[in-house]
Amino acid sequence: MSELRGACIIGQSGGPTSVINASAQGAIQAALKADCITRVLGAAHGIKGVLDDKLYDMGQEDPAELELLQNTPSSALGSCRYKLADPDKDDTDYQRILEIFKKYDVHYFFYNGGNDSMDTCNKISKYMQKVGYECRIMGIPKTIDNDLNGTDHCPGFASAAKYIATSCAEVWQDAHVYDTGMVTVIEIMGRHAGWLAASAALASLTGCGPDLLYLPEVDFDMDKFIADVTDIYNKTGKCLVAVSEGIHYADGRFVSEAETSATDGFGHAQLGGLAVKLADIIKQKTGAKVRGIELSLLQRCGAHLASHVDVAEAKMAGRVAVEAAVAGNTDKMVAFKCTRDGGKYTCETVLEPLDIVANFEKKVPREWINAAGNGVEQAFIDYALPLIQGEPDRPKESALPRFARLKKVLTTDM
Repeated sequence: MSELRGACIIGQSGGPTSVINASAQGAIQAALKADCITRVLGAAHGIKGVLDDKLYDMGQEDPAELELLQNTPSSALGSCRYKLADPDKDDTDYQRILEIFKKYDVHYFFYNGGNDSMDTCNKISKYMQKVGYECRIMGIPKTIDNDLNGTDHCPGFASAAKYIATSCAEVWQDAHVYDTGMVTVIEIMGRHAGWLAASAALASLTGCGPDLLYLPEVDFDMDKFIADVTDIYNKTGKCLVAVSEGIHYADGRFVSEAETSATDGFGHAQLGGLAVKLADIIKQKTGAKVRGIELSLLQRCGAHLASHVDVAEAKMAGRVAVEAAVAGNTDKMVAFKCTRDGGKYTCETVLEPLDIVANFEKKVPREWINAAGNGVEQAFIDYALPLIQGEPDRPKESALPRFARLKKVLTTDM
């Protein structure tokens, strides 16, 4: 494979995580070291930054600040939810992307995101191949939802799982303070896949886990739910419920009352309000004191509870994407291949074609969910536990986290 010289663009897309910037750090630092990459550009707000010609010169950043990215939550370069059209029907955006690539001599493109982001990556890759413009394009996985196909797990999931399990254990403690009855419902992110909600079960390892757990992989039955809660409440006077925001009835309707409130750029319904709705129903049916809690954005930006394993793997994914592209690979996503034999966890990277990743959702295996559909089996615990291990070394300032402060020098400012 002949050497390909040119600039690269690194972009972030979709919902943020507490470790997405670790992937950005890995990619930026590797690209700055690569002799064949002449310039490292960061896209402001993902693909929209490319379309708007709003690019940051990452070579102007202080190396010490770049190092702090691995401890900085959210998307430092800015994110977006922008759906590219089918290029066979409307190639306007693609022509613009090609124009920008040519303007800055871009021959490497790295995009960090989830399902929809890999779709964007795949479409751009296929278009560049079609028009004969050589650009090595690599997807860097990211999603707390953990639903990307072709990889054991996704950067971002483990830290969110650790936050959720810790929060559930802490709420359990709070809910058991008084000698009066109480039901607590905790709503956890997850539209179609229940990996995040299932992570609440990890709190059971502390003796403070949820009594009931409901995932979107199993159709929700309101009458059975009420019966489950009532049975536990009548026996113990307490009941802690963890539920995925995306639970749905057998006909596919979301249980969430806010399902039609808004949609994002990809047409996905904005969910929310489920915990409050279920709490109201339980209160009406049992008369118990009930509290509904929505973890909301906290579960994806809680970097103070990040997993060291997650941070290290996220950074590795960014670095490997650059190294693989420089070596001649394109049209791929960095994926994880892991083993957990005998309790020993190992993780290595592999490259998967974007075709098998984009727009496919990996769900929690049904056999990892109990027969009653209100809890998970040991197989899930064995899968998730190794991923949440370790505490990253987090620099502090005034006893608070010290996050990266990027200059974000625009190419037009130079």
